[in-house]
Amino acid sequence: MSRPFAQLIEDGGASAVGGVGGHPSEFFRGAHFLAAEKATHTLRIELDNCELLAPLLVREIGDSPDLDAVSPYGYPGFATVGEGVTDEMLDPTEVDFHRTGLVSVFVRHRLDLVPLTGATERNIVQIHDPSLKPKSRPSDRRQVRRNLEAGYAVELIAGTETSSDQRAAFLDLYEQTMRRTEAAPHYFFGGAYFEEIFGAERTWLALATDPEGAPAAASIACVSDGYLHYYLSGSADSHLGDSPMKNVVARLVEHADELELPLNLGGGITAGDALEEFKRGYANRTVTWRTSEVICDPERYKALTGDRDPGGFFPAYRA
Repeated sequence: MSRPFAQLIEDGGASAVGGVGGHPSEFFRGAHFLAAEKATHTLRIELDNCELLAPLLVREIGDSPDLDAVSPYGYPGFATVGEGVTDEMLDPTEVDFHRTGLVSVFVRHRLDLVPLTGATERNIVQIHDPSLKPKSRPSDRRQVRRNLEAGYAVELIAGTETSSDQRAAFLDLYEQTMRRTEAAPHYFFGGAYFEEIFGAERTWLALATDPEGAPAAASIACVSDGYLHYYLSGSADSHLGDSPMKNVVARLVEHADELELPLNLGGGITAGDALEEFKRGYANRTVTWRTSEVICDPERYKALTGDRDPGGFFPAYRA
């Protein structure tokens, strides 16, 4: 086998979309998502019997002429073209990256495909699998029932059919949650981001309203790589005591059952935190989510890092 090599294609991730036939159900490598994320390139790794394609955001490193890259948010990973593709099929240290001109690449993998060896275990995500015995806590069921009896309701709307008021309601709920949790600025995606997201096929808005019809909680769900993903969500500050997000998640569990797809609820911010515990109440199995931290140019990486202590952050020079 000849040494595999990598190259960058400046196309906004379009090659990664084409690598899976442009299938609209692959949300995390679909045109709407990549446009929302402002993907700039496709990383192409050519092997003897196949090629791997991943969308990337290529970035300048400070004031230097150097470049690095990172996957878009979520679970974009690699698309595969050709035969002979198996999990953990390729050691990234054996790939010739010099044609990319990158110092490093941070890859967020899919849940169903991790084609690089040495990937890092980042998080345990909670899965509701319709093929297994369902799980729900009695306390969660009681809260959902109380909310319904009080007049809360949940509507599931296809993303392409959402109204401007519904999209605005989601943005408000999401940003309330980001402010409440003191999220980093890059998590405030903005209205234009969600306008693009809702244009993708097989996306839905699950919107809970209170007895007066005011938005109380909401989540975006999307289909990608054999999963229904609980993607982004938010709750109104004024309704936290009623936990209307439990009604939203219960509806998405039903939707996953209808689609016969496992529901990826994601994980917590940190292992074992309250968010993970909430999601665990609906999960009947787990999956490990992985990333790859690839140093493409070891000499430049070392020079840019110097004696900085990254504290586990990658790339070290951005710590």
